[in-house]
Amino acid sequence: MTNFLSGYSIQKWLESCPQGYLEDTIYGHEASEKEPDELFENEVLREGQVRSTCNLILGERAALAASSGLVNCAPDYLSKTFLATQTLDEARHVEVFTQRLFDLGVSPADLESTLNEFGNPHLVKFAEVLLEKVDKGDFVAGVVGQNIVLEGMAFSVFEMLHAGAQVDNQKFAHTLSGTIADERRHVGFGENRIGALIKQYPEKKAECERMQAEMAGHMLATFHSAFQEGAGANEEAKRAHDGAGHGQAAMYHGVDLSQADTEEMEKVLADTVLKEFKTRLGRIGLEYQSPVAA
Repeated sequence: MTNFLSGYSIQKWLESCPQGYLEDTIYGHEASEKEPDELFENEVLREGQVRSTCNLILGERAALAASSGLVNCAPDYLSKTFLATQTLDEARHVEVFTQRLFDLGVSPADLESTLNEFGNPHLVKFAEVLLEKVDKGDFVAGVVGQNIVLEGMAFSVFEMLHAGAQVDNQKFAHTLSGTIADERRHVGFGENRIGALIKQYPEKKAECERMQAEMAGHMLATFHSAFQEGAGANEEAKRAHDGAGHGQAAMYHGVDLSQADTEEMEKVLADTVLKEFKTRLGRIGLEYQSPVAA
């Protein structure tokens, strides 16, 4: 274990993250970058970005609570050390997405009320399933839920948002690049550490698989309601993209997000995440379970 976890040391984290891809950034992007003027000229577009950013914050708050809670119940100090760096990563994600809300015109005084207004209740349920395991000190189930399920979902969501933002919003695209790099490291730790623990504690398999099915059900319900609520903003975004006249496609797994309707976008995201779940769960010795309807 010492050899593979050495790649997750604090020194490695310093070299790759604050001294690496985040160097010379402010809140994850270049200091000169700003949100596009079009967002402030079209309230439907701006509200769509506020809504999606609120849910990024709620997801990252859950990740922060989970990773910090897992530090105390980790069975070894190498895992504690990695989870300490992940806790700081998650705190940074909460901060950069919160700052984005402020950049979009949300007052700091209105932060919590805005999160309550736009927060997806299915995402809250998704987080509750995970945090119940963490609160009980269940390290194996907690890391599966956090570093495989939650982080696997976040990785794909960030990649999809990044594909769209690269065309129309370089500031947000750069912020997402750093979070994607973080999530890739978090998922790698989950696969490396939990695979060994599943072999050591095979009696945990059934519980972890039930949790995955329940979380996946809440995840799919989150996607469905989020894309439905964002349908108007998506149509406005397509019109704005076409009006810009640059003709650049925003490709994500074969789908041009700049032209796709919300049903296409929901399907490609759900299919991508579930496929990744199957692969990653198989690597750690768990059998993928079909989502339980939320």
